Amino acid sequence: MTDDDFNFDYARRERMGLDESVFCDGKSVGQIAAICTDAKKIDAGLLLTRLEASVFARLPEDLRDLMDYHALSRTAFFGPVRAMAVIGKVVVVAAGTSDTPVAYEAARTLRHAGVEAALIADVGVAGLWRLTNRIEDIRRYPIIIAVAGMDAALASVLGGLVSSAMICVPTSVGYGAADHGRTALSAMLASCASGLTVCNIDNGYGAACAALRILNTMSNLPRD
Repeated sequence: MTDDDFNFDYARRERMGLDESVFCDGKSVGQIAAICTDAKKIDAGLLLTRLEASVFARLPEDLRDLMDYHALSRTAFFGPVRAMAVIGKVVVVAAGTSDTPVAYEAARTLRHAGVEAALIADVGVAGLWRLTNRIEDIRRYPIIIAVAGMDAALASVLGGLVSSAMICVPTSVGYGAADHGRTALSAMLASCASGLTVCNIDNGYGAACAALRILNTMSNLPRD
């Protein structure tokens, strides 16, 4: 592959309401730089995901100067970012502090699309009072993204307490039998709380896109 071996889909938002993002894992520094340079020519804003800090540091300085980089979520905004169009519709709820990288990936994906998401972290059900103390705050949002690893019990407990649309993200957080997130994935899929949408392991980006699809049908987000 060459550094400019790409064909970026700038029209994706017009077709399906979601921008194409740049999945950086597996791409060379040269390929990422070429995509950003191409976007710069037309003043297009990009969301970069799974951008490791070591890779970000090796990008040309003039491109890094145009980026808002968030190391914890491994995301970057390149170029212009959409103005806030939706506020108070989505909350990202993380079971533990260790789940926040995935939670922030979801929140940053939403922000790039013009949606401000609230983030409520460290409300895992092993200390049930942490969740019950925030439950009224959580219930105010019509869309909830629930992020949890280990046994992912947050999905079932929270799913039984709210009427909101729930998008669940299992994370790879946990010891041995957690099996790099497979236990959390199975628990969410097998939840006794009906109607949960479940994304792939550590896929905060996918959860945010699911929320955006819901919002697009609810409020017709601008696609300019």
